[in-house]
Amino acid sequence: MLEFLFPLGLAAFFLAIILPLIGSKLGNRKASRQKSLIFTSVASVAILAFALEIVLSNKSFSLLAYQITPTFQFSFLVDRLAAFFLVLVAVVSLAVAIYSVQYVEHIEHEGRKNMIVSFMNIFIVSMVLVVASFSMFSFLFFWEIMALSSFLLVMVEFEKKETQKAGTFYFVMTHLSTLFLLFAFLFIYTITGTFDMSQIRADPLITSVAFAFLFLGFGIKAGIIPFHKWLPYAHPASPSNISALMSGVMIKVAIYGLIRFLLLLPMQTWWGILILAAGTTSAVLGVIYALKEHDIKRLLAYHSIENIGIILIGVGLYVIFSLAGLEAIAFLALAGALFHTLNHAIFKSLLFMTSGSIVNATGTRNIEEMGGLIKRMPKTALLFLIGAISISALPPFNGFVSELMIFQVFFQSAALANPFLELILIASLAVFALTSALAAACFVKAFGITFLALPRSEEAKSAKESPKLMIIGPAILAVLCVGLGVFSLQLFGVLGFSFPLPNMLFIGTIFAGFYVFTYAALREVANRRERIAETWGCGFPTQTSKMEYTASGFSEPIVTILKSIFRTQKKSERNYYDDKNVIFKDGKAEIHLVKFFEERLYQPVANFVRKVSLKVNNIQRGDVDLHIAFAFATIVVFLLIIWWFA
Repeated sequence: MLEFLFPLGLAAFFLAIILPLIGSKLGNRKASRQKSLIFTSVASVAILAFALEIVLSNKSFSLLAYQITPTFQFSFLVDRLAAFFLVLVAVVSLAVAIYSVQYVEHIEHEGRKNMIVSFMNIFIVSMVLVVASFSMFSFLFFWEIMALSSFLLVMVEFEKKETQKAGTFYFVMTHLSTLFLLFAFLFIYTITGTFDMSQIRADPLITSVAFAFLFLGFGIKAGIIPFHKWLPYAHPASPSNISALMSGVMIKVAIYGLIRFLLLLPMQTWWGILILAAGTTSAVLGVIYALKEHDIKRLLAYHSIENIGIILIGVGLYVIFSLAGLEAIAFLALAGALFHTLNHAIFKSLLFMTSGSIVNATGTRNIEEMGGLIKRMPKTALLFLIGAISISALPPFNGFVSELMIFQVFFQSAALANPFLELILIASLAVFALTSALAAACFVKAFGITFLALPRSEEAKSAKESPKLMIIGPAILAVLCVGLGVFSLQLFGVLGFSFPLPNMLFIGTIFAGFYVFTYAALREVANRRERIAETWGCGFPTQTSKMEYTASGFSEPIVTILKSIFRTQKKSERNYYDDKNVIFKDGKAEIHLVKFFEERLYQPVANFVRKVSLKVNNIQRGDVDLHIAFAFATIVVFLLIIWWFA
C-alpha cells in the first residue's frame, strides 16, 4: 500500500500542475482550474493516507528515485517524523484546494488565475518532497523549488509597490536561508564525504559550526526574530490561499528541518539555550507587534512569528532536558512542540482563509473599516471564532492542549538540578505566560472589531456570506481544531503515548453543558414581553459607528505600556473656539511607531552591502591583472579551508 500511495499522490500533483497550463493554451481556463484543484484534493488525500499509515504503524518507506552520481541522488525516506509533517502538509493542502475552487475566481486578472493554481501545486509538491528527502542534495534542491514557487506566488500582483517591497524582502531572506543551508551541507560533506543524512557524525566543534549554519538557515525560513521581517510583508501581498499554505505549512517545513538535523547531530546544551532564547523572544515580540496591527493579514503574520516561537520553546526544552538525562520530560517537550506545530498549521490556515473571505467581501484588510460582519457573514464569523479561540489557547480546543504540554515541561525545571538552567527556564516561563495572555487579548480585538457592533464602512454594510466551498474548506480545519483538542488524550493513546494531560473530552462536555444550561436558564427566567427601544447613546439621539470602540483605542494602552519596545511617538493637534483654549473645536491625534528591525537592523546592513558592492564594482572596472590576482587569492583561500577541514 505504501509503495502505491506515495507515487499516486505525486502523479496527481503532476496532473494538477500541468492542467491549468494546458487549459490556458486551449482557452478552457476555468474548467482546467477546477479539474486541477480536484487532482490537488486527490493527491492530498493519497499523501494523507500514506502518511497516516506510517504514523500509526511506525513503519518507514524508502525510494531511490534518480541517481546522478553516488553522491548526488534524489533519494527519499519517510519515517514517523517525516510522515507526521506530511500529514500536516496534506490536511492543509486539502482544505486550501477546496477553498481555492471559488476563491481564485475572485482574483481580478483572469490570466493569472491559472498561474496561481499551477504554481500553488508546485509549491505543495515541493514541500512534500523536502520533507520526504533523505539526501541533503535532494533536500536542498526541492527547498529551492519551494522558495522560488512561493516567491512567484507572493508576486502575483507585481504591479503594486506594496507587492514589490514584499517580494524584495522575501526573495532576499529566503535565499539567505538557502545560502546558510548550503554552507551547512557543504561543511558536513567535507567532513563525511557524503550527503546522506544518516552519516552525520563528527566532533563537537565541527557539529557546532554545522548547527550554527543550520539554525540560521532554518530560522530565517521559519521567521524567527530578528529574521522575521519578510513575514508581515509577504502575507498581506499574497493571495489568502497562498498565505494559508505559507504560514500554515511552509514555515513548519523549516521546523521539520531543524528537528531532523537536531536528532541526527550530537547535541550540546548551549544549542538548547539558544533555541529557547530565540523562541521566547520570537513568541513575546511576535504577539506584541501583532497587538498594534489593524491589517488583518499582517496581524495574523505576526502571530505566526509568535507561534513559531512557542514551537521553538518546546524544541529548546527538549534539547536541555534530553542532555540532562531526563528523557521522559524531554519527550513531553518534543511532543508538545510537534503537537503545537500541527495545531498551528490547522488554526492559522483556518484564520488566513476566513480572513481572505472577509477581505473579498469588504474590499479592505483594515479591520477599522469593518464591523457588524457577524450578521452578514455568520458562517465565516463562526469559523474565524473557532480559529481565534484555538490560537488563544483556550480550552477545550487544540491550542490549549499543546501549550499546556509545554507549560508542564517548564514546571519540571527543578529536576535539572542546575541553578543556571533553572533560572533561564523560570524567566522563559514568565515570558511564555505573558505571551499567552497577550494572544488572547489580541484576538478579542481582532474578532470584536471585525465582526461585532455596527459596520464602519459602506463595503462592510453591503458584505455578503462567502460561497459554499469557501466555507467547506475552512470548516474542515475548524472541526479539527475542536476534535484535536477534545479528543487529544484518546489520540495520544492510539499513537501509543501516555502524557499527564486532563481528559479534554470530559472538560469539553462540562463546557458544552454549562453553555446549554445557561441558555436554558436565561430563556426560562427572562421576561417574555418584548420592548423595542434605542440603546442609550450618551445623550445622542441615534447610535452611529463613530461611537464604537476602535482597534486603535483597544491597542493604545498596551502600546503606551510597551512604548520602550514600540518607540511610541504621540502627536496631537487641538483647535479651540476661544483664545483662552477652553472651548474645544476640533483636533487630531496620531501615534507613530518606529519599525525598529527594519530601520535599525535591515537598512544599515543593506546600506553597508551597497557601499561594499560599489567599491568592488569599482575594483572590477580597474586593472585586469589586479582583478585576476583577487580571483586567484580567493580560490587559494577556499582550497586551504577545504584542505584544513578535510
